[in-house]
Amino acid sequence: MSEKLHADELEIEERLVRRLLVDQFPRWAELPLRKVEPVGTVNAVFRLGDEYSIRLARREGPTTPGGHEFLWLPKLAPLVPLEIPVPIAQGRPNNDYPWFWEIHSWLRGETVPIEAIDEIQAARDLAGFVLALQQVDPTGGPLGRGIPLAQRDKDFRYWLARFNGDPAVSAVWESALSATPWNGPPVWHHGDLDARNWLVRDKRISGVIDWGMMGIGDPACDVMVAWKLHSPEARDGFLDAIRTDDATLARARGWVVSQAVAILAYYTPQNNPILYNEAKSWLDLVLDQK
Repeated sequence: MSEKLHADELEIEERLVRRLLVDQFPRWAELPLRKVEPVGTVNAVFRLGDEYSIRLARREGPTTPGGHEFLWLPKLAPLVPLEIPVPIAQGRPNNDYPWFWEIHSWLRGETVPIEAIDEIQAARDLAGFVLALQQVDPTGGPLGRGIPLAQRDKDFRYWLARFNGDPAVSAVWESALSATPWNGPPVWHHGDLDARNWLVRDKRISGVIDWGMMGIGDPACDVMVAWKLHSPEARDGFLDAIRTDDATLARARGWVVSQAVAILAYYTPQNNPILYNEAKSWLDLVLDQK
Protein backbone atom coordinates (compact mmCIF):
# COMPACT_ATOMS: atom_id res chain seq x y z
CA MET A 1 0.00 0.00 0.00
CA SER A 2 1.45 3.36 -1.05
CA GLU A 3 1.59 6.39 1.27
CA LYS A 4 -1.41 8.67 0.92
CA LEU A 5 -0.93 12.21 -0.35
CA HIS A 6 -4.35 13.37 0.93
CA ALA A 7 -6.09 12.37 4.14
CA ASP A 8 -9.42 11.90 2.34
CA GLU A 9 -8.24 10.01 -0.75
CA LEU A 10 -9.28 6.52 -1.78
CA GLU A 11 -6.75 3.71 -1.86
CA ILE A 12 -6.73 2.67 -5.53
CA GLU A 13 -4.81 -0.51 -6.22
CA GLU A 14 -4.65 -3.00 -9.06
CA ARG A 15 -7.25 -5.35 -7.56
CA LEU A 16 -9.86 -2.59 -7.51
CA VAL A 17 -9.16 -1.59 -11.11
CA ARG A 18 -9.29 -5.21 -12.22
CA ARG A 19 -12.72 -5.62 -10.62
CA LEU A 20 -13.97 -2.51 -12.42
CA LEU A 21 -12.77 -3.90 -15.74
CA VAL A 22 -14.36 -7.29 -15.15
CA ASP A 23 -17.65 -5.62 -14.28
CA GLN A 24 -17.78 -2.96 -17.00
CA PHE A 25 -15.26 -3.74 -19.75
CA PRO A 26 -14.77 -7.51 -19.76
CA ARG A 27 -13.14 -7.42 -23.21
CA TRP A 28 -10.14 -5.68 -21.60
CA ALA A 29 -10.24 -7.43 -18.24
CA GLU A 30 -7.48 -9.93 -19.04
CA LEU A 31 -4.96 -7.38 -20.33
CA PRO A 32 -1.83 -6.73 -18.25
CA LEU A 33 -2.31 -3.96 -15.72
CA ARG A 34 0.25 -1.94 -13.78
CA LYS A 35 0.23 1.26 -11.79
CA VAL A 36 2.10 4.18 -13.32
CA GLU A 37 4.78 5.82 -11.18
CA PRO A 38 5.35 8.44 -9.97
CA VAL A 39 1.79 8.82 -8.76
CA GLY A 40 -0.19 11.94 -9.61
CA THR A 41 -1.69 14.23 -7.01
CA VAL A 42 -5.18 14.13 -8.55
CA ASN A 43 -5.50 10.81 -10.39
CA ALA A 44 -4.22 7.29 -10.07
CA VAL A 45 -3.09 6.09 -13.50
CA PHE A 46 -2.68 2.51 -14.68
CA ARG A 47 -1.31 1.16 -17.93
CA LEU A 48 -3.69 -1.34 -19.51
CA GLY A 49 -2.04 -3.61 -22.05
CA ASP A 50 0.03 -1.82 -24.69
CA GLU A 51 -2.58 0.63 -25.97
CA TYR A 52 -4.56 2.09 -23.07
CA SER A 53 -4.31 3.96 -19.78
CA ILE A 54 -6.88 4.13 -16.99
CA ARG A 55 -7.39 7.29 -14.93
CA LEU A 56 -9.27 7.29 -11.64
CA ALA A 57 -9.67 10.29 -9.34
CA ARG A 58 -8.04 9.83 -5.95
CA ARG A 59 -10.72 12.01 -4.34
CA GLU A 60 -13.67 14.23 -5.34
CA GLY A 61 -14.04 12.61 -8.75
CA PRO A 62 -16.66 13.36 -11.43
CA THR A 63 -20.25 12.56 -10.52
CA THR A 64 -21.71 13.03 -14.00
CA PRO A 65 -20.79 11.31 -17.28
CA GLY A 66 -18.98 13.01 -20.13
CA GLY A 67 -16.57 15.69 -18.99
CA HIS A 68 -14.32 18.24 -20.66
CA GLU A 69 -11.55 15.82 -21.55
CA PHE A 70 -13.92 13.28 -23.04
CA LEU A 71 -15.49 15.91 -25.28
CA TRP A 72 -12.57 18.16 -26.20
CA LEU A 73 -9.36 16.13 -26.34
CA PRO A 74 -10.34 14.37 -29.60
CA LYS A 75 -10.96 17.81 -31.12
CA LEU A 76 -7.71 19.33 -29.86
CA ALA A 77 -5.43 16.40 -30.70
CA PRO A 78 -4.99 17.15 -34.44
CA LEU A 79 -4.47 20.87 -33.80
CA VAL A 80 -1.40 20.83 -31.55
CA PRO A 81 2.19 19.79 -32.34
CA LEU A 82 2.66 17.42 -29.39
CA GLU A 83 0.78 14.18 -28.77
CA ILE A 84 -2.11 14.22 -26.32
CA PRO A 85 -4.20 11.31 -25.01
CA VAL A 86 -7.60 10.59 -26.49
CA PRO A 87 -10.44 9.15 -24.38
CA ILE A 88 -11.60 5.69 -25.45
CA ALA A 89 -14.28 4.76 -22.92
CA GLN A 90 -15.79 5.92 -19.65
CA GLY A 91 -16.53 3.76 -16.65
CA ARG A 92 -19.37 4.40 -14.24
CA PRO A 93 -19.57 4.46 -10.43
CA ASN A 94 -20.41 1.25 -8.60
CA ASN A 95 -20.04 -0.25 -5.14
CA ASP A 96 -16.26 -0.47 -5.55
CA TYR A 97 -15.61 3.06 -6.80
CA PRO A 98 -17.90 6.10 -6.36
CA TRP A 99 -17.04 8.23 -9.43
CA PHE A 100 -16.85 8.12 -13.21
CA TRP A 101 -13.46 7.05 -14.56
CA GLU A 102 -11.86 6.92 -18.00
CA ILE A 103 -9.84 4.75 -20.34
CA HIS A 104 -7.53 6.76 -22.64
CA SER A 105 -5.10 5.95 -25.40
CA TRP A 106 -1.61 5.19 -24.11
CA LEU A 107 1.12 7.52 -25.36
CA ARG A 108 4.69 6.34 -25.70
CA GLY A 109 7.25 8.25 -23.68
CA GLU A 110 8.53 8.65 -20.16
CA THR A 111 8.29 11.29 -17.47
CA VAL A 112 11.86 12.20 -16.60
CA PRO A 113 13.65 14.88 -14.57
CA ILE A 114 14.16 18.11 -16.46
CA GLU A 115 17.90 17.61 -16.14
CA ALA A 116 17.62 14.57 -18.43
CA ILE A 117 16.42 16.60 -21.43
CA ASP A 118 17.63 19.56 -23.47
CA GLU A 119 15.91 22.41 -21.63
CA ILE A 120 16.40 24.94 -24.40
CA GLN A 121 14.74 22.63 -26.91
CA ALA A 122 12.02 21.88 -24.35
CA ALA A 123 11.37 25.61 -24.03
CA ARG A 124 10.93 25.92 -27.80
CA ASP A 125 8.70 22.86 -28.01
CA LEU A 126 6.49 24.01 -25.14
CA ALA A 127 6.20 27.51 -26.59
CA GLY A 128 5.09 26.05 -29.93
CA PHE A 129 2.56 23.87 -28.15
CA VAL A 130 1.13 26.74 -26.08
CA LEU A 131 0.91 29.04 -29.09
CA ALA A 132 -0.85 26.38 -31.17
CA LEU A 133 -3.32 25.72 -28.37
CA GLN A 134 -4.07 29.42 -28.09
CA GLN A 135 -4.95 29.53 -31.79
CA VAL A 136 -7.74 26.96 -31.46
CA ASP A 137 -11.23 28.45 -31.74
CA PRO A 138 -12.48 28.90 -28.15
CA THR A 139 -16.17 28.86 -29.10
CA GLY A 140 -18.06 26.62 -26.71
CA GLY A 141 -14.98 25.75 -24.70
CA PRO A 142 -15.31 25.18 -20.95
CA LEU A 143 -13.88 27.61 -18.44
CA GLY A 144 -10.55 26.24 -17.28
CA ARG A 145 -7.92 27.03 -14.71
CA GLY A 146 -7.24 30.46 -16.22
CA ILE A 147 -9.48 32.45 -13.92
CA PRO A 148 -8.69 36.01 -12.75
CA LEU A 149 -5.98 35.93 -10.09
CA ALA A 150 -8.17 37.90 -7.70
CA GLN A 151 -10.30 34.76 -7.39
CA ARG A 152 -7.24 32.90 -6.04
CA ASP A 153 -6.31 35.54 -3.48
CA LYS A 154 -8.15 33.95 -0.55
CA ASP A 155 -6.56 30.55 -1.19
CA PHE A 156 -3.14 32.11 -1.63
CA ARG A 157 -3.34 33.88 1.73
CA TYR A 158 -4.55 30.68 3.40
CA TRP A 159 -1.47 28.80 2.22
CA LEU A 160 0.86 31.76 2.76
CA ALA A 161 -0.04 31.69 6.46
CA ARG A 162 1.18 28.08 6.54
CA PHE A 163 4.26 28.65 4.37
CA ASN A 164 7.69 28.63 5.99
CA GLY A 165 9.72 30.22 3.22
CA ASP A 166 10.92 33.44 1.63
CA PRO A 167 8.50 36.30 2.46
CA ALA A 168 9.42 37.90 -0.88
CA VAL A 169 6.70 35.76 -2.45
CA SER A 170 4.16 38.28 -1.15
CA ALA A 171 5.61 41.07 -3.28
CA VAL A 172 5.43 38.90 -6.40
CA TRP A 173 1.81 38.07 -5.63
CA GLU A 174 0.84 41.69 -5.04
CA SER A 175 2.50 42.69 -8.31
CA ALA A 176 0.51 40.00 -10.11
CA LEU A 177 -2.75 41.17 -8.55
CA SER A 178 -2.09 44.75 -9.58
CA ALA A 179 -1.28 43.80 -13.19
CA THR A 180 -3.93 44.47 -15.81
CA PRO A 181 -6.29 41.46 -15.96
CA TRP A 182 -6.57 39.53 -19.21
CA ASN A 183 -8.99 41.52 -21.38
CA GLY A 184 -8.64 39.65 -24.65
CA PRO A 185 -10.81 36.77 -25.80
CA PRO A 186 -10.42 33.64 -23.67
CA VAL A 187 -7.84 31.22 -25.06
CA TRP A 188 -7.35 27.49 -24.73
CA HIS A 189 -4.88 26.37 -22.09
CA HIS A 190 -3.71 23.09 -20.60
CA GLY A 191 -3.49 24.57 -17.12
CA ASP A 192 -0.98 22.17 -15.56
CA LEU A 193 2.19 22.13 -17.67
CA ASP A 194 4.49 20.79 -14.96
CA ALA A 195 7.36 18.50 -15.95
CA ARG A 196 5.50 15.48 -14.57
CA ASN A 197 2.92 16.01 -17.32
CA TRP A 198 5.45 15.98 -20.18
CA LEU A 199 6.21 12.76 -22.01
CA VAL A 200 9.75 12.48 -23.35
CA ARG A 201 11.20 10.40 -26.18
CA ASP A 202 14.81 10.69 -27.32
CA LYS A 203 15.37 13.55 -24.85
CA ARG A 204 12.64 15.71 -26.38
CA ILE A 205 9.11 16.40 -25.23
CA SER A 206 6.79 14.27 -27.35
CA GLY A 207 3.48 14.55 -25.54
CA VAL A 208 1.47 16.32 -22.85
CA ILE A 209 -0.80 14.43 -20.46
CA ASP A 210 -3.17 15.14 -17.56
CA TRP A 211 -5.67 17.62 -18.99
CA GLY A 212 -7.89 17.92 -15.95
CA MET A 213 -7.38 21.71 -15.72
CA MET A 214 -7.94 22.35 -19.43
CA GLY A 215 -10.27 25.02 -20.74
CA ILE A 216 -10.40 28.59 -21.95
CA GLY A 217 -9.45 31.74 -20.08
CA ASP A 218 -6.34 33.74 -19.18
CA PRO A 219 -3.23 32.40 -20.97
CA ALA A 220 -1.04 33.26 -17.95
CA CYS A 221 -1.70 29.86 -16.39
CA ASP A 222 0.23 28.23 -19.27
CA VAL A 223 2.83 30.99 -19.63
CA MET A 224 3.92 30.18 -16.06
CA VAL A 225 5.69 27.08 -17.40
CA ALA A 226 8.58 29.42 -18.25
CA TRP A 227 9.55 29.39 -14.56
CA LYS A 228 9.23 25.61 -14.34
CA LEU A 229 12.13 25.00 -16.73
CA HIS A 230 14.81 25.25 -14.00
CA SER A 231 17.23 27.59 -15.77
CA PRO A 232 17.17 31.28 -16.66
CA GLU A 233 18.26 30.43 -20.20
CA ALA A 234 15.35 28.06 -20.80
CA ARG A 235 12.91 30.46 -19.13
CA ASP A 236 14.04 33.30 -21.35
CA GLY A 237 13.97 31.08 -24.44
CA PHE A 238 10.34 30.21 -23.78
CA LEU A 239 9.38 33.83 -23.17
CA ASP A 240 11.20 35.01 -26.29
CA ALA A 241 9.23 32.49 -28.34
CA ILE A 242 5.87 33.18 -26.73
CA ARG A 243 6.19 37.01 -26.99
CA THR A 244 3.49 37.99 -24.54
CA ASP A 245 2.79 41.29 -22.79
CA ASP A 246 4.20 42.49 -19.47
CA ALA A 247 0.88 42.16 -17.63
CA THR A 248 0.56 38.51 -18.64
CA LEU A 249 4.14 37.90 -17.48
CA ALA A 250 3.32 39.44 -14.10
CA ARG A 251 0.20 37.30 -13.75
CA ALA A 252 2.16 34.21 -14.80
CA ARG A 253 4.71 34.86 -12.06
CA GLY A 254 1.81 35.18 -9.64
CA TRP A 255 0.53 31.80 -10.78
CA VAL A 256 3.92 30.22 -10.13
CA VAL A 257 4.15 31.72 -6.67
CA SER A 258 0.60 30.74 -5.71
CA GLN A 259 1.15 27.14 -6.82
CA ALA A 260 4.56 26.80 -5.21
CA VAL A 261 3.46 28.25 -1.87
CA ALA A 262 0.47 25.90 -1.71
CA ILE A 263 2.61 22.87 -2.61
CA LEU A 264 5.33 23.68 -0.09
CA ALA A 265 2.77 24.31 2.65
CA TYR A 266 0.72 21.17 1.91
CA TYR A 267 3.22 18.46 0.97
CA THR A 268 6.44 17.35 2.62
CA PRO A 269 9.78 16.11 1.27
CA GLN A 270 8.73 12.70 2.56
CA ASN A 271 5.26 12.21 1.04
CA ASN A 272 5.85 13.94 -2.30
CA PRO A 273 9.57 14.64 -2.75
CA ILE A 274 9.47 15.18 -6.52
CA LEU A 275 6.75 17.84 -6.49
CA TYR A 276 8.10 19.44 -3.32
CA ASN A 277 11.55 19.93 -4.81
CA GLU A 278 10.07 21.07 -8.12
CA ALA A 279 8.12 23.80 -6.33
CA LYS A 280 11.27 24.99 -4.56
CA SER A 281 13.05 25.33 -7.90
CA TRP A 282 10.11 27.30 -9.37
CA LEU A 283 10.25 29.77 -6.52
CA ASP A 284 14.01 30.15 -6.82
CA LEU A 285 13.68 31.04 -10.51
CA VAL A 286 10.92 33.57 -9.84
CA LEU A 287 12.58 35.23 -6.87
CA ASP A 288 15.99 35.39 -8.54
CA GLN A 289 14.54 37.28 -11.50
CA LYS A 290 15.12 41.00 -11.25
